[in-house]
Amino acid sequence: MSTTDRRDPTTATGGPDGDRRLIARRRALLGPAYRLFYSEPVHVVRGEGVWLYDPDGNRYLDAYNNVACVGHSHPRVVDAIARQAAVLNTHTRYLHETVLDYAERLLGHFPRALGHVMFTCTGSEANDLALRAARVFTGGTGFVVTENAYHGVTLALAGMSPSLGMQQLSRDVRVVPAPFRDDTGARFAGDVAVAVEDLAAAGVRPAGLIVDTIFSSDGVIPDPRGFLRPAVETIRRAGGLFIADEVQPGFGRTGTHMWGFERHEIVPDIVTLGKPMGNGHPVAGLVAKPEVLAAFGEQMRYFNTFGGNPVSCAAGLAVLDIIAEERLLGRVEATGRVLRAGLEEIAARRGGLGEIRAAGLFVGVDVTADAGGRAPERAAHIVDALRRRRVLVGAAGRDGSVLKIRPPLVFDEEHAGRLLEALDGVLSEMPG
Repeated sequence: MSTTDRRDPTTATGGPDGDRRLIARRRALLGPAYRLFYSEPVHVVRGEGVWLYDPDGNRYLDAYNNVACVGHSHPRVVDAIARQAAVLNTHTRYLHETVLDYAERLLGHFPRALGHVMFTCTGSEANDLALRAARVFTGGTGFVVTENAYHGVTLALAGMSPSLGMQQLSRDVRVVPAPFRDDTGARFAGDVAVAVEDLAAAGVRPAGLIVDTIFSSDGVIPDPRGFLRPAVETIRRAGGLFIADEVQPGFGRTGTHMWGFERHEIVPDIVTLGKPMGNGHPVAGLVAKPEVLAAFGEQMRYFNTFGGNPVSCAAGLAVLDIIAEERLLGRVEATGRVLRAGLEEIAARRGGLGEIRAAGLFVGVDVTADAGGRAPERAAHIVDALRRRRVLVGAAGRDGSVLKIRPPLVFDEEHAGRLLEALDGVLSEMPG
């Protein structure tokens, strides 16, 4: 298939002039708070597998969007959604088998101690529900998060997502450094202990430690395996819970395991999931130890109008089928090894790249300046230059100097080769 296969006849806004009009219309209608990727935004009209297409039929290799985890517009997911939508779509206050079938299948991928699942429509809702459950169970209100964490967009979660702006953090939240350093486990646990002491000094009882288990917004920190365990033990000794935010690392992203927390040989008290569970359909959820949710259920009822609706659950079942039948975990691990090796070879030959941290198809690549320091401007330049070569990646880390590579799980060695070729070309053209 060529890079200019077909023009979408329903779209008449392609080309630079059309995109400028679209950007102006977007600003007029959606207001100033939204942001677009890339200095030259990408206008997409169609997706298929690892590819996104613009109005002129040009295709872009998507090495960034984890939400469509089994590939854009996967026919199995599309068919499951369409068939169920043609029959029934309503909420969980009626009896229906599909939500139970999905709950049973999903829980089968978790440790036995995590025995209950509650459904929401978004990862933000799932994390918000986790905060509520943790507060009820522990009697505390304080939370510990990492310095560039992102956990969602509700009022409560924006207050514990430093990546959205430190000025809006809640008073019962304490921020700890991301665990980049040597002796990571002990140091991270020590930082959590200091944060707990600071909460106590302010008269705040801890409710929990919540981390994205691959620290994606902090710059991608997958290793060493097991380094999270001492911090989890620390928060539990203080009376708090451990909440594993699996919105990004979950559903086989790391290759060796279904969930990021498994790489650290720990069992969280609560696990939160996001839209990858439905390949982009608005379904998310919370998996927890029954004793945690027992206290929550005794004090209040839970109601989410369309969390766990039959169409969302049909999409979720299809995703689990695809992960199993297409053996995606093994494919992710194999492709991830090829991608990492290629990145390391380019870094050694070209320079300008620092440490490469990876687990499966989740990769963080430090971009360095000439003197060896971090270089957010160079990272932004690389991201935009790759976009011009029709390869899409992102940036992460506190200063945006980490290339963030996180493609759909169906990304294979051929696609990795295309990304590596494009990156090598970009670096060859960069001064210094």
